[in-house]
Amino acid sequence: MERKVAIIGAGISGLLACKYTLSKGYTPVVFESRSSIGGVWTQTFETTKLQTPRSVYQFSDFPWPSSVPEFPNHSQVLDYIVSYATHFNLLPHIKFNSEVLGIEYGGPSDEEVQAWELWSGTGEPFNSKGKWSITVKDTNSLSTEVYQVGFVILCVGQYSDVPKIPEFPAGKGPEAFRGKVIHSMEYAAMDFERAAEFIKGKRTTVVGFQKSALDIAMECSAANGALNPCRLLYRTEHWNIPDYYPWGVPLAYLYFNRFAELLVHKPGEGFFLSLLATILSPLRWGFSKFVESYIKRKLSLEKFGMVPKHSFLNEISSCLISTLPEGFYDRVEEGSILLKKAPKFGFCKEGIVVDGASTPLETDLVILATGFKGDEKLKDIFVSPTFRDYIIGSPTASLPLYRECIHPRIPQLAVIGFSESVSNLYTSEMRCRWVAELLDGKFKLPSIKEMEKDAERWDKYMKQYSGEYYRRSCIGAVHIWYNDQLCKDMGWNPKRKKGFIPELFEPYGPMDYCPS
Repeated sequence: MERKVAIIGAGISGLLACKYTLSKGYTPVVFESRSSIGGVWTQTFETTKLQTPRSVYQFSDFPWPSSVPEFPNHSQVLDYIVSYATHFNLLPHIKFNSEVLGIEYGGPSDEEVQAWELWSGTGEPFNSKGKWSITVKDTNSLSTEVYQVGFVILCVGQYSDVPKIPEFPAGKGPEAFRGKVIHSMEYAAMDFERAAEFIKGKRTTVVGFQKSALDIAMECSAANGALNPCRLLYRTEHWNIPDYYPWGVPLAYLYFNRFAELLVHKPGEGFFLSLLATILSPLRWGFSKFVESYIKRKLSLEKFGMVPKHSFLNEISSCLISTLPEGFYDRVEEGSILLKKAPKFGFCKEGIVVDGASTPLETDLVILATGFKGDEKLKDIFVSPTFRDYIIGSPTASLPLYRECIHPRIPQLAVIGFSESVSNLYTSEMRCRWVAELLDGKFKLPSIKEMEKDAERWDKYMKQYSGEYYRRSCIGAVHIWYNDQLCKDMGWNPKRKKGFIPELFEPYGPMDYCPS
């Protein structure tokens, strides 16, 4: 029993969790509701590409083929993921078409669990008195089966399955509109030919201004041109980057090395580092303005009225940074994409009514690229109302996970892939290695109260630098500092470079944490 680990989800995080638990002698069983691996990469838009350079988005022990470009397309990314799973023989451990209906902890009573001072009662990842029951439905036969395991790793991600739909006043929702309203999730689920046919010849409005919205707008404008332009409704302008070389300087040298992290206040830092971050704050401001000036100039943002009010540091600290599709503002210039700021809007029979406008925006199709309810998806997997409340935490705080992986009051369970970074593969691999070492007994967790205090420190950091986006639990601007904590826990040397100057100024990436 104790050697059996359930992993829910066969996306990037689930595959990594499978690989690293296997390496420690455990028996993982991966439940995947779909018929294939890859998570979000199994359903994308035709034009979707990797958002970060491939060197940052790669497995530490499985480099990309040299023939793949710096920004691979969706099929190249999926091929890479499948090759990784095949190389490490992970597929035999995956149960496909297996939807997890719920997980329930059995053994100690709720009262006992709540009285614990140490995680899982003893501080150990396994408790002889406790086990998890996983209820799984076979989506082909519709039969259900219950599995019992000693430990659960949730790898369900944030960006699938549960769409976030804006709330509208009575009578002003999609039901008032005579056209079609879908979420971007439904558009991504279509094959490319069907998607192209679906938008062809339609006056389309896309709601949102993150990567999905931009990709869909580009596809709509390519299909219909200026004759039936795609209208893009957005609430907030963002610092979408044209490339990773502002004024010829690699962005990694400005934000992804140890020196850059000296400029920001970090959770749990001492007096000296706090003082240093305060003293260096003008340089932090200068870095941000340097990048902003490049984006404004390169994309002519002032011309289009698209200059964000927040800083680039806020953007990267919220993990909102995305690469602008090539030629996006050329499409705006030619009139095949129309930009419209709409902090609030509703529907009418003819289309969309933006608050404050006297006439509706006539449209045939509305695609809501408004994101997903990742926290609700995470919550609903638990049977216990108590654990549901625990995992979500307060709506006015980030998710209360120690090391962004362990809820102090939910025993024998880890969460991988919810908290974000600029490269989620890189982050998930470090977390999976940390969880594997925890399972292997290489280190113990502190008391529940100490873990909760640490989570509060990270919550304070996220609110300071991410602002309204603190629930995204982004570690983008302190990735090295975060990895240092994991390394110290595992007994690794956190300093991975050779020499003082490289350690301070060279960017960090997945290959710095290659297995020795």
